[in-house]
Amino acid sequence: METDVITLSGLRVHGRHGVFDHEREAGQDFIVDVALDVPIAEAAATDDLERTVDYGALADTLADIVSGEPCNLIETLAERLAAACPEDERVRRATVTVHKPQAPIAHQFADGSVTVERARPAAHPEGERR
Repeated sequence: METDVITLSGLRVHGRHGVFDHEREAGQDFIVDVALDVPIAEAAATDDLERTVDYGALADTLADIVSGEPCNLIETLAERLAAACPEDERVRRATVTVHKPQAPIAHQFADGSVTVERARPAAHPEGERR
């Protein structure tokens, strides 16, 4: 099986996620990286955007989630983002990393992040054994 990957890195969106009141009130920037396992041969052969995942539209969807309903944990946010990725039937697998570089940590640090990887469930024809 061939592996093709469409990547969107460094999507910066202001959100209000966190367990502390000040995180919910002021909010902070979250950075999202997404890698999608998507077959691109047909899109490459036809040079047609309709035959691939439009990462501009994907960025809009992910930004709406990050700027939308707050959650306590970036684990929850990562799950929400990963769930939105395979809405396009061509996406076989999605890897999503949520970075929280302004996390309320009392020590100097570069980044705090969570990465989740989710695959589209394989289709099994009627009567086929798993």
